[in-house]
Amino acid sequence: MIISKLHYISQGSSPKIHLENIQKACSSGSELVQLRLKNISEKECLTFAEEAREITAHFQTRLIINGYYKIAKEVKADGVHLGKTDTCPSIVREYLHTWQIIGGTANTLLDCETLISKEVDYITLSPFRFTASKDNSPHVLGLNGYTTVVEALKTETPIIGAGGITTEDVTDILKTGISGIAVSEEITRDFNIIRIFDKLLNAASTEEKRHTFK
Repeated sequence: MIISKLHYISQGSSPKIHLENIQKACSSGSELVQLRLKNISEKECLTFAEEAREITAHFQTRLIINGYYKIAKEVKADGVHLGKTDTCPSIVREYLHTWQIIGGTANTLLDCETLISKEVDYITLSPFRFTASKDNSPHVLGLNGYTTVVEALKTETPIIGAGGITTEDVTDILKTGISGIAVSEEITRDFNIIRIFDKLLNAASTEEKRHTFK
């Protein structure tokens, strides 16, 4: 299972604006988007998830649904992302189609180890820096935090960095052993920046291959 290196996490003042932003992300070349709607009913979420699935299918972009795993199954999204207070990944795994991926949020080494024991497909480790989009942000990890966690884990499970990441951070973040990044605010401000993020992420993986074959 190859996990995309760049995840766009949807933002917007209403579900409709989330969808408009997903459309913009897809048309700007995003390979994976996450529909992150909070505090709405399952019924409402289903309606917007169906629309998101239509948009992403048109662009052949992968769609991850945040939290609402039953809806992820119903709309045949590519997977679900589970926050720390969402349903246990092991329960969700039993429910989903076998081809659907599961991601989980972590802030500490222990969080990561717990998620790995529950066989998630990827882990989002956050926050890299303080971000206003998350209430009650846990302690900020920064480059040192990322390095410490990744070195201690020695895992094949992809670790995705998140939380206030900008294009200037990408090269240094990848040096810590992080596999990719999830971005919300920076992309929502300017969807053209997706191309810059992709270039930086791909340049790093090309560099890695060169060293491997020496």
